[in-house]
Amino acid sequence: MTDRIIQPRRDFLKQAGGLAVATTCLPIAGMDFASAALAKKKTPETLVSLLYESLNEIQRKAVCFDWDYVDPQRGLLRTRLENNWKITRPSIKSSFFTADQQVLMRDIFNGMTNPEWLDRWDQQLNDDVGGFGRNQSIAIFGEPGTDTFEFVLASRHMTLRCDGNSAEHVAFAGPILYAHEGEATYEEPEHPNNVFWHQALEANKLLEMFNGSQREQALVVKGMPSEELVGFRGSKGTFDGLPVTEFSSDQKEHLQGVLKLLLEPFRKSDQDEVNRCLKVQGGLDQCHLAFYKQSDLGDDGIFDNWRLEGPSFVWYFRGTPHVHVWVNVADTAEIKLNSYQDSVGV
Repeated sequence: MTDRIIQPRRDFLKQAGGLAVATTCLPIAGMDFASAALAKKKTPETLVSLLYESLNEIQRKAVCFDWDYVDPQRGLLRTRLENNWKITRPSIKSSFFTADQQVLMRDIFNGMTNPEWLDRWDQQLNDDVGGFGRNQSIAIFGEPGTDTFEFVLASRHMTLRCDGNSAEHVAFAGPILYAHEGEATYEEPEHPNNVFWHQALEANKLLEMFNGSQREQALVVKGMPSEELVGFRGSKGTFDGLPVTEFSSDQKEHLQGVLKLLLEPFRKSDQDEVNRCLKVQGGLDQCHLAFYKQSDLGDDGIFDNWRLEGPSFVWYFRGTPHVHVWVNVADTAEIKLNSYQDSVGV
């Protein structure tokens, strides 16, 4: 199915009213006082409700699904995770959506992320997809405004979700991916202009803090998990690397700083949910940290690929050939992952 052209719908928002949806509670054409009040709150979830109300029948058929919709080829679509995909066919920046709907989708994205990070997110989007909405897609599962709904934004190098805690037990409403191809597909060891590389540099400082035996255990010389393998191993799982229980107090403090950097690009409520899920499973003391010698760009001892993992916590930073970061966090290991590799049997 190709992107279909529809006439703009002005029964929801007037052209000049798009920004008013995001910034005021004044009712505009087609918007009642209840909807205007939702707009004033401006959480991503309330904006998803406004977006949903604005969709016509053709649009809903293309991007809206039942909560547990199973795609014949891709499985449970709501929890799908890939590093380069469109969850539905229409691109945000296409005539399939009105200008006002495109404004709402941008506001939803803004609300899902840390406002202090928007310039860096825009750099990533400009480099990797040509700007927000270009070759990016959305899907809505369930009915926004009820207790069960989820919004998914998917494209090359980005899968983000919001749900207002409809998806129980998980952070970020499910597994997510963020990534960046800076100046080249095959980046130099220094990863110039990569907006996420500083996270790896901070993690690598721990290797300098480790003693000889700690470093030996943390560094995996042979073998590295495939990047999409971020399902949970549970409390009885076998993990690569050094247990955090063997960190000294200053090393644990530094690791907390690394975690803070990992969470920084996202909104405060998602940061809090990650910390809650981590606390339920025993905190960072239940995690392992591994660095992988394989694919160390430039063989410079600053390891591009590393993984922080606990019973139901995976933050897998893959810096080769450019940065992909796979994230899967919950408060129970019973949550199953639906990734591309699941479907092809890898």
